[in-house]
Amino acid sequence: MRGFDSAYCYGPYEGVLRELVHVFKYGRVRTLAAPLGARLLEALPAEEAFDLIVPVPLHWRRRWQRGFNQSELLGKEISRHIGIPLANVLRRGRATATQAGLSNTARRSNVRTAFQGRRFAESLVRGKRVLLIDDVMTTGSTAAACAVALKKAGAAHVTLLTAARVDRRFEVEPVAVQSGRREETN
Repeated sequence: MRGFDSAYCYGPYEGVLRELVHVFKYGRVRTLAAPLGARLLEALPAEEAFDLIVPVPLHWRRRWQRGFNQSELLGKEISRHIGIPLANVLRRGRATATQAGLSNTARRSNVRTAFQGRRFAESLVRGKRVLLIDDVMTTGSTAAACAVALKKAGAAHVTLLTAARVDRRFEVEPVAVQSGRREETN
């Protein structure tokens, strides 16, 4: 079963955007959800249509430690602006190691079976176009694992929307990446 069908991000995970995401997530500055949510909206093509917004879930221990789920706060901002309901239909069934510092293969293995649909997920996602929200995409492993769980619950289409994206291709050679609605080459 495939992961997400399409992905959009506001910009590269570097500079000011990287600092804002860090302050939001680790500095626990919840008020940054509004400006970061506005950036997410800029990255979302107007012609795309969705039935449901789903945030990438945190394990209950990590959520308790942080005090909030940054993806859920971003999802609530999107929901408020475009009028599509947000539903926490996924759960992170087991704690996983932090993805930072892991290789691509280790990242995929780390999250492969970490996400499941909640008992009521199927009734909410069957046949729907789902907008999956996260703060940062590095390899796409977490989003792919979430998308697989959503599709097992019956989602027809899963699109990922993130504030930032790490593009490891830049370490090899500069390439064009989609950032917001413009094509940029570094």
